[in-house]
Amino acid sequence: MSEAKNFDENMSFQEMLDQSFKTLHTGEKVTGTITSVLPNEVQVDLGIKHTGILPVYEITEDSTFDVAANFKVGDEITVVVTKFNDSEGIVHLSKKKADSEKSWALITEAHENQTVLSGKVVDTLERGIIVYIGASRVFVPGKLAGLSRDADLKSLQGKTVDLRIIEIDELRHRAKGSIRSVIDEAKKKVADEFWAKAEVGTFYDGVVKSTTDYGAFVDIGGVEGMVHISELAWKRVKHPTDVVKEGQQIKVFIKALDPETRRISLGYKTEDTNPWKIFNEKFKIGDTASVKVVGLTAFGAFAEIVPDVDGLIHISQLSDHRVAKVDEVVKVGDVVDAKIIDIDDEKKNISLSIRALIEPAEVEEASPVDEVEVYNSDNAENAETDAE
Repeated sequence: MSEAKNFDENMSFQEMLDQSFKTLHTGEKVTGTITSVLPNEVQVDLGIKHTGILPVYEITEDSTFDVAANFKVGDEITVVVTKFNDSEGIVHLSKKKADSEKSWALITEAHENQTVLSGKVVDTLERGIIVYIGASRVFVPGKLAGLSRDADLKSLQGKTVDLRIIEIDELRHRAKGSIRSVIDEAKKKVADEFWAKAEVGTFYDGVVKSTTDYGAFVDIGGVEGMVHISELAWKRVKHPTDVVKEGQQIKVFIKALDPETRRISLGYKTEDTNPWKIFNEKFKIGDTASVKVVGLTAFGAFAEIVPDVDGLIHISQLSDHRVAKVDEVVKVGDVVDAKIIDIDDEKKNISLSIRALIEPAEVEEASPVDEVEVYNSDNAENAETDAE
């Protein structure tokens, strides 16, 4: 192969004449100078009497390619002759063919050394995607595209991706690549770095990735751990989605680590969010609280004092006179003032009294716990159903 030369002002007349009669051959690689840039083609001076025409489809298969933004008049360009039309005075050129040799060499070297290449996704097929590395096409099977099973391959269209060459066909200049290989390698690196410094008690800002009946899986920076359903809230939870949702950002901490299986147990509820602790920091026996009635039973009303902490207003403490039915005095949803007359920290039971605020000097002691059903927030949930 030879390279064409432009006319030089110092050339003799004979030299210029010889150059003007020079003929190029199909497949020959030549270097010329751009003389014109049009939307659909580039014209090239090859140093001969024929005009070199480089169509945009012989530059790239990218339909979004901006010719004017990538080529300027006066720039040198290396191309391959695809057709020599002497009668029309035109030489048809291809930049893709010229670039393919260089890019294929890059691909074969990357395959040998297992290095990572970057390319643009130019097409999506039923079985995979086509990525351009320079001027060479690399096929990436759908299962190696790095997407979840239900994801659409078309979501990668036009994106720049990193991949590793896993198979080549030297004779046909075909290559197969894997995006997943690069992603998996990056994940392993992140995981190795995490396990090298992970400690129980460390807090992380995580993202809920999925939920099951028994807990929620949370991404804490490229590594996933699980928050068991019992660790999501201080109250009883029927399903993790009652507390967290997929995609939600939450703050979690490491409760336990198993380096052998690489399993991470995470915690979400903390002592600072313990409703009983919050209640005890805010109230004591003798205090008056504004409470919300959340459930009724035959022996009294359950009322929320702080979120997830309920107390019992025994029927005898609802009023300063005898009450036949609880709903004669209060209904679910009512907000009333009540005095805290007893706190059982061990059983986490609280006794409330409206009567004590009406007749503070004559109020009787709260009914003993053994006279009524044990009461707590779980009973309060059942109480509303019983009342109905």
